[in-house]
Amino acid sequence: MKTILFKLSGPLQSWGTQSHFETRQTDRYPSKSAVIGIIAASLGYRRDEDKKIQQLNDLDFGVRVDQTGESLRDYQTVKKYKKNGKLDRTYVTNRYYLEDAVFVVAIGHKNNQLMQEIEEGLKHPYFQPFMGRRSLPLTADFYIGSNHHSVVENLKNIDWQAAPWYQKTNSNKLEVYVDADLVEEGFIRMRQDKIQSFSQKERSHGFRGERHFEVMVPHHNERSRFFQEHDAFGILGD
Repeated sequence: MKTILFKLSGPLQSWGTQSHFETRQTDRYPSKSAVIGIIAASLGYRRDEDKKIQQLNDLDFGVRVDQTGESLRDYQTVKKYKKNGKLDRTYVTNRYYLEDAVFVVAIGHKNNQLMQEIEEGLKHPYFQPFMGRRSLPLTADFYIGSNHHSVVENLKNIDWQAAPWYQKTNSNKLEVYVDADLVEEGFIRMRQDKIQSFSQKERSHGFRGERHFEVMVPHHNERSRFFQEHDAFGILGD
């Protein structure tokens, strides 16, 4: 088993699984389909390569909410034009975002070669990956690392990734959402984020079982030893 961890943070994010027409909602935390989209883009998969993309559904997946963020509504007006170039109509669209949220995502699989390809893809993406909308690229510090612990074990032990100011004023009990088969306790919630197709003409999603639990993490001044801190000058010796 190899697990890759990365952080989704930034001024704005949007993770809609129930958006329709002029109203574009966002969920409170990233969907598995959105994370698969990030991975597929990094690997250079095209939208209509359904078989390649569907295989990524087999990845173990979990997300931890390190900083909840606030909901933001963006009111927009959009102009629609006819084929002859004349204005057809103007309509209103509401787009929702998460503001100042931070999430830790863990993906894992027993196929180490696949995980190595994904890791290289995330570090050197073929297409630009983004956080739900094209205008929201991943931050430069998104990649955390990889190891051979399970997805659940990683999300229970990795250091709190929230901003220091947030850690000072909020509880260190964090919510975690994982594939239903990764833990045994808790009820199963069905979420419509299993990829069937990313094609523009036939985009569709199936349902995936998901479980929820909570973990206590150390504050910023009580760092975990689960990951060894990187010492850039250690190789030079004394």
